[in-house]
Amino acid sequence: MDIVIPLFPNFTALDAIGPYEVLRSLPGARITFAAAEPGLVHADNPALAINAAAALSEIESADVLVVPGGGGTRTAMKDETMLAWIRRIHATTRYTTSVCSGSLVLGGAGLLDGLEATTHWSLVKLLESTGAKYTEQRVVQQGKIVTAAGVSSGIDMALTLAAQIAGDDIAKALQLGIEYDPQPPFDAGSPAKAGPEIVALTGMAEG
Repeated sequence: MDIVIPLFPNFTALDAIGPYEVLRSLPGARITFAAAEPGLVHADNPALAINAAAALSEIESADVLVVPGGGGTRTAMKDETMLAWIRRIHATTRYTTSVCSGSLVLGGAGLLDGLEATTHWSLVKLLESTGAKYTEQRVVQQGKIVTAAGVSSGIDMALTLAAQIAGDDIAKALQLGIEYDPQPPFDAGSPAKAGPEIVALTGMAEG
């Protein structure tokens, strides 16, 4: 099973690595990080980069496509080379997925028109501008298209895929293997829970 994670400059690391840590342990999984050109691709903090082993042009198909988000999505969602590649690979996939603002790239490729989808809470209007119908859930599935909300929800999305691909017991074992048992010290994981003062501290405008 070929799992492809396309990278672009200023992606968010956990958007890519969260699903990677789950999906890499699926039976028969082969994961490829790809980019416009092979080599290091820097995340949205220049201290971290991931090596893309393949060029996008070398990838002709994928069973699972995982598009991460990050500051670079506003550029990626208008990059016709990237969007054409997304559309071409989508035609071959069993699942086409995104994490956080990665849904903007799927939307830019025209894949979300009329479909329910999710994204980071600060990007709702931009997502809807692509024709998607925003749904306030951590994971939203519309046929083979699966979108995840902000950053950490990529792990939830990957576990959802794992269950559909390999069964609930395997997915539970993968969850246990990474000890994914969230018990955060604060209940501030959404704007509604955090309140306006905390939202303001993020520097992100809601919607």
